[in-house]
Amino acid sequence: MPPKIVLITFFTWLPYAAMCQDSATDQFHQWNFHVQNTDIMQGDPGFPAKYSGPNSLNSKGEVQETVTLDLYAGTRLWRGAEAHMDFLMWQGFGLSQTFGIEAFPNGDAYKAGTRDPNYTFAHLFIRQTIGLGGQQEELPDDPLTLAGKQDISRLTFTLGRLSPLDICDDNTYAHDPHAQFMNWAMMGNLTWDYGQNTVGYTTGVAVELNQPKWTLRYGFFQMPRDKNGFTGDDQYLMWPRRGAYGPFFRAWAMIAEFERRYIVNAHPGTIRFLSWLDEANFASYKLATAMLLANPPDLNIVGQGSGVTIPDSARAFHHKYGFGLNWEQEVVRNVGLFSRLGWTPGHYDTWTFTDVDWTASLGVSVKGEPWHRPGDTWGLAYIVSGASRDNQEFLKAGGTDMLDGDGNLNYAPERVVETYYDFKIWRTIHAALDYQFDTNPAFNRDRGPVSIFGARLHWEL
Repeated sequence: MPPKIVLITFFTWLPYAAMCQDSATDQFHQWNFHVQNTDIMQGDPGFPAKYSGPNSLNSKGEVQETVTLDLYAGTRLWRGAEAHMDFLMWQGFGLSQTFGIEAFPNGDAYKAGTRDPNYTFAHLFIRQTIGLGGQQEELPDDPLTLAGKQDISRLTFTLGRLSPLDICDDNTYAHDPHAQFMNWAMMGNLTWDYGQNTVGYTTGVAVELNQPKWTLRYGFFQMPRDKNGFTGDDQYLMWPRRGAYGPFFRAWAMIAEFERRYIVNAHPGTIRFLSWLDEANFASYKLATAMLLANPPDLNIVGQGSGVTIPDSARAFHHKYGFGLNWEQEVVRNVGLFSRLGWTPGHYDTWTFTDVDWTASLGVSVKGEPWHRPGDTWGLAYIVSGASRDNQEFLKAGGTDMLDGDGNLNYAPERVVETYYDFKIWRTIHAALDYQFDTNPAFNRDRGPVSIFGARLHWEL
């Protein structure tokens, strides 16, 4: 069915779906339907730069816009089983085609910008939950979950197309760029080179064992055949079609996470320990650097792109691993603190996410109830990220990786401060103002600092 017909069909069904959910509680638990739309505009006035390269942020300043629209539908199949679908439309670009900053400022700026709308089934999966008995809890309705009671002690299997961020590295205060912080570092751990296509989704399987105070998770996901590429499934689940299948058993991403929940003076807190292991056709930074020094790239000819200066002969199938820590704590009512830490050895290039080899963030989120605006949220976060020695030498030799490549490098960790205020306009319609201050963008003290101003409009059903 052509994408335009799909959209018309969903919008025709929308009023009926809303009516059914309001009028029939049992039907509400059997299926659901949700819509979200987010429009983000960001720009910077320009900043000082001693030089620029293929993947540099435009120092003259610019304004860009992104638009996303998701149509969600879910239904119960049999006892404990659910099927969910998410049809995504996206359009627009990140600043400088989503290059030049590691902690990128727009969570909806995919590494596949487009002037015309593109479409994909971002989620298409089955979830089977097996109750293990004991006390139950009420799960609320949301775009990827059907409302209803479940055993707190349960085993859950998820199979299909989704994002690893749906499974691991969640955070109450910093996870959703449609309603919270916009920066990539607030969506997930910057060092986690997780399985995804260039829009953020892939095919895989996940298993979760949930207990009253802890949860253990594991996932195995398909990696794209090419760096920053599309998977083979995108040939059938995306318009326009693209992607290719690679060596499935040599291009994969595994994750494991242990989550521990606790309470301090009646205030909930959670700590999550994340680990990952990937295999793909990674390039060795050391080998690529030696080749670039022997034959320096002509950056005027190379042009912008992820890893375009890396010689193919520097690539081989390697394993890449890393660790992350994710913490959140309610301090008092309406006020929460959060933090993420991440580390990977940094011997190989990036395949799907960012070029960061270590990172740390700390932030606070405050609900607006104290000033009589309970639907509003204010947040403030600080992010610092760095590169390994191998990564630094590669960039200094003129290398270009996933997001960076200025042609040279005067290394310093990238530092970002983000603050936002999200205010409720009416029911589920929200608007937000966002400001980010980036020092040493893409690890380079010869460029910046840069101020990035943003505005967001979001509604959902």
